Amino acid sequence: MAKDVIIALDFPTREATLAFLDQFPAGEKPFVKIGMELFYAEGPQIVRDIKARGHKIFLDLKLHDIPNTVKSAMRVLSRLDVDMVNLHAAGASEMMKGALEGLTREDGTRPLLIAVTQLTSTDADALKRELLIETPMAETVMAYAKNAAASGLDGVVCSPLEAALVKEQCGADFVTVTPGIRFADSAAGDQKRIMTPEKAGRSGCDYIVVGRPITKSEDPVAAYRRAVKDFMG
Repeated sequence: MAKDVIIALDFPTREATLAFLDQFPAGEKPFVKIGMELFYAEGPQIVRDIKARGHKIFLDLKLHDIPNTVKSAMRVLSRLDVDMVNLHAAGASEMMKGALEGLTREDGTRPLLIAVTQLTSTDADALKRELLIETPMAETVMAYAKNAAASGLDGVVCSPLEAALVKEQCGADFVTVTPGIRFADSAAGDQKRIMTPEKAGRSGCDYIVVGRPITKSEDPVAAYRRAVKDFMG
């Protein structure tokens, strides 16, 4: 499984996003994540624009609805030629299977489809007190991951703390995409379950998603290269 660093393009406008990407040399095309903020602000065209520049794209919209709605939405997203999309594993197996069917094009090709287990901003206290899930965090994540694997998905979004166990339970080829990555000298922000790129590289993470430690850095290109170096070892 190839490893890579994915930059979270959490910007409110097309102009800010492209200005950020313009800082990278012409031959350096990082894998990027387009999330809700940017997609809702600029729509599908921003995906096309960034793809035309040569970047791989993780479209992070976290679909979660009734199976038929998610299936139809995935059919639309499959036309955008992104490399990875996701949904919430909490939507259960029927929804995940419908998403996979909708995402698969007539020629059999499709982006990677991964499921969000638990957000890295959710800690054990919130899991129990607010979501009323008594099962420990690791067990909950593993149950969601196994459901995703059984539904035919390619992998999960999980915290780096759970990546190794996901690999152990679901197989070495089951993809782990891990946000909650911070340099040792970075602020944690609203993330609760975090890890450095270096430790993530030794913990079964296939892709790490890094946002503010790169995008808010005084030198984003240097910060990105540091993340890659640390993660790849």
